Amino acid sequence: MLANGERAPDFTLPDQDGREQTLSGLLSGQPMILYFYPADFTPGCTKEACDLRDLHAQILSAGLRVVGISPQLPDSHRRFRDQHALPFTLLSDVDKVVIRAFGVDGPLGIGVRRATFLIDAQRQVMDSVLADLRISRHQEFVERAIAARADPGASPTPG
Repeated sequence: MLANGERAPDFTLPDQDGREQTLSGLLSGQPMILYFYPADFTPGCTKEACDLRDLHAQILSAGLRVVGISPQLPDSHRRFRDQHALPFTLLSDVDKVVIRAFGVDGPLGIGVRRATFLIDAQRQVMDSVLADLRISRHQEFVERAIAARADPGASPTPG
């Protein structure tokens, strides 16, 4: 998994509408919460996505944006996004190139680890969390990132 302080690799992936997106373009001068998840429509991934949806106004107010990545096709992402009213971009990494580049490929190349990264505008990893089954840790991570943006003297995600 990419470590804090490392530069996130730029990439190009299709979004839920089939449009090509790059990390640099998505950052567009502001930090980002980039999260990796195993699959659309599974209970854990749905909970995580809905938690981010419910925090979305606070995320935007903190000057952040959210993007999710998993190996499903864009059409699956579009249905998942529509069904759960997700207001953020979902990227399709069918070949798991970006998933491997971020070091979140599952054991023996099977599946995807549930990981969330806070990436600054220059693509530097400011903080991250890896919690495959403890989904609430990702929401707590995002809440701390929001709080840290509200108090610039605070560290990105203490604790």
